[in-house]
Amino acid sequence: MTYCVGIRLDAGLVFLSDSRTNAGLDQIGTFRKMIIYERPGDRFMVLLSAGNLSISQSVREILQVEKLDNGDAPPITIWNATSMFDAVRVLGSAVRRVYTEDGPSLKAAGMDFNASMIFGGQIAGEAMRLFLVYSAGNFIEATRETPYFQIGESKYGKPILDRVVTPTTPLEEAAKCALVSMDSTLKSNLSVGLPLDLVVYKANALQSEQIVCIDSRNPYFAMIHESWGQRLRDVFEGIDDPQWNGQQAEHPLCVGSERYEAMRKIGHPGEKIV
Repeated sequence: MTYCVGIRLDAGLVFLSDSRTNAGLDQIGTFRKMIIYERPGDRFMVLLSAGNLSISQSVREILQVEKLDNGDAPPITIWNATSMFDAVRVLGSAVRRVYTEDGPSLKAAGMDFNASMIFGGQIAGEAMRLFLVYSAGNFIEATRETPYFQIGESKYGKPILDRVVTPTTPLEEAAKCALVSMDSTLKSNLSVGLPLDLVVYKANALQSEQIVCIDSRNPYFAMIHESWGQRLRDVFEGIDDPQWNGQQAEHPLCVGSERYEAMRKIGHPGEKIV
């Protein structure tokens, strides 16, 4: 399994992925889930993948040469697309091509065609865009109301993203939030593991130097791991314990409710049980 997150902000984009894959308890491997397609000054695109590793690796290779018919004009590729919408259409075509070639064999072997991807970036002349691509090759786009996408083991890292990330969140704060989200996932799920790949892209830069691989020796991520756990414990211990005496507690737990009647059945002494 894996965990990847992509965030679109007013200030730029943040991408983070783990690198663990497994095919059973004794077959754990490390494979990069992130690839960057970059032509400085012209385009900067990042692809994150989750699901069947053979499918995602095939899609990544085909994507670099996949072409969409464009009538009398030259075919559209990710390298000449004039919009991120056209670029993600090329990605969808690559996914469907892999399905056509490998889908029947996978089905015959009792395996699902399982792959999901996050694809985002910026092409000169248009705004940044971020997409979630499904295994059928169709996709949806991030909005101001939904500024991030997750794939893989998403449930453990979602709460912190929901509480912190908005379109106006600064880039460095969003990167920190993504790393906390990853740390929460690592803590709760053994199918997600180090090393991590992190990319931070500033709006309109059309290139990025903020690209890092994070392993167990990384001092910043070690600090995140230790301080986030301790801060959570500190906050938890600072919250009052439940107080059952409603008359004395500042924040009583037990208050009157008509719902109690339906929930509670009272037996009477001496009542015969049939």
